[in-house]
Amino acid sequence: MAEIHVEEHASPIKTPQQLVIVVLLAFAVPITLIVMLTQLVTSGGDLSKDNPALSEEAIAKRLKPVGEVVVDPSQSAPAQSAAAPLPGAKPAVAAKADAGKGKSVYEATCMVCHAAGVAGAPKVGDRAAWAPRMKSGMSALYASSIKGKNAMPPKGGNLALTDADVNAAVDYMVGLVR
Repeated sequence: MAEIHVEEHASPIKTPQQLVIVVLLAFAVPITLIVMLTQLVTSGGDLSKDNPALSEEAIAKRLKPVGEVVVDPSQSAPAQSAAAPLPGAKPAVAAKADAGKGKSVYEATCMVCHAAGVAGAPKVGDRAAWAPRMKSGMSALYASSIKGKNAMPPKGGNLALTDADVNAAVDYMVGLVR
């Protein structure tokens, strides 16, 4: 019978020193490749100071706001007079005096909820929804609009509004159901 000779599997790593070197290279080579790739990717642009895209003017132009707020002094005087009514005058009278302000406040702030009746807000023009509120009186409506009620935050969420502005908006909405 013929002898069958089977060769055992032979490893190229013969000593513990060779094993340590292979393990270290298994960590070092991928890390080195990743660092080289990141350097290649990030150094693609010209980052020299001569680049016109990096000039102070170009940077300022990119960071410039889209719009600017300009306050017309002739327009701010009526708003100040509505915010500070004459002594002895009722706040409701001061707010009613500026119906245009009420409409603009409604359109900018109140319309978000009162046009669709969001979270139980009475819809503008819905007499049935406004009737119980109007029975409690205008001063109660003003107070709940300024302080907030149920899901409605104070001043409809626009705390920059004056009390007179809120009152004007209430007068506008109530005027649409009378």
